[in-house]
Amino acid sequence: MAWNPNRGPWGGGGGGGPWGNGPSGSPPPNIEDMLRRSQERFKSVLPGGFGGGRGIIIVLLGILVIWLLTGFYRVQPGEQGVELLFGRYYAMTQPGLHLWFPAPVGEVLTPNVERLNQINIGFRAPGEGSRSGARDVTQESLMLTEDQNIIDVDFIVQWRISKPADFLFNIRDPEQTVKLAAESAIREVMGQTLLEDALTIRRQQVDNQTRDLLQEILDQIGAGVLIAEVKQLKVDPPTEVIDSFNDVQRARQDKERSVNEAMAYRNDIVPRANGEAERIVQAGNAYREQVTREAEGEASRFNSVLDAYRTGKDVTTRRLYLERMQDLLGSTKTFVIDKSANGQGIVPYLPLSELQKRDRAGEPKQ
Repeated sequence: MAWNPNRGPWGGGGGGGPWGNGPSGSPPPNIEDMLRRSQERFKSVLPGGFGGGRGIIIVLLGILVIWLLTGFYRVQPGEQGVELLFGRYYAMTQPGLHLWFPAPVGEVLTPNVERLNQINIGFRAPGEGSRSGARDVTQESLMLTEDQNIIDVDFIVQWRISKPADFLFNIRDPEQTVKLAAESAIREVMGQTLLEDALTIRRQQVDNQTRDLLQEILDQIGAGVLIAEVKQLKVDPPTEVIDSFNDVQRARQDKERSVNEAMAYRNDIVPRANGEAERIVQAGNAYREQVTREAEGEASRFNSVLDAYRTGKDVTTRRLYLERMQDLLGSTKTFVIDKSANGQGIVPYLPLSELQKRDRAGEPKQ
């Protein structure tokens, strides 16, 4: 096909251009001219033209103002602001609106100092690295007691930030640091506690000692962390021996119950036996005192009678005879039958049964 000078390189007739068909013979638009005209329009907006020093200063001042405005920041309630200057700690700020050097000169960190954080040690809660539910982490929970027994302890540590600057700059991984320090503290406390005490009477004491020791460790490294509470959730022997351990515990409880019952019986019978023995001793002393006094009285009476006998034998002998007869006759029943009242050959009738009845009724004796 012969070349037609009236056709452009993109085809078509009449001499167009790459943007379509134009009038015949019109040149294509110049891109450099378009850019130059755009620059001239922009410079016309600025006073004195874009190339003037005053325009440059105004632009720089605007950029500086915008940059400074980015330095406003707000510290929310419960947080504390930590201002950094070229990456170095400068000052602390309280909740509210503040102004500080924007990045990259300044930086502000706002840690929450009132939020209570919790670390689980010895177990993982559902959703905490476990899809099927809570699970035990024996590497963290197994430890030795003072009597060389193994104990399985699951516990939690609750903490919050007390010194934000120390918390941000003195430790790299705060949660891991608190966790490792807590494991070390409770292992040291358990190593000074008997297994029986750790399971029963000293659980609260172990919690308090662990909290104090953990706080001391974190203060020594300047962690800026306050330990709110250390609480044991589960304290058991290892799973492999828990059945045998429970058998031993039941046997010990039976032993203690038997000892308590024996002590209760002893506390009941011994005082009663002591009281009975004391009563017998006192009765014997009273009887001894009574017999002694009676013997002394009899001896004194005999001596007085003897003295009277020596003074008047006949009178004393007769008096003794009469007193003796009075004692004998006074304690016996006497029946007197007058022979003169009965005829010859008549057998006297003595109604003993009737007399006994009258005697029991209190009638006078005959």
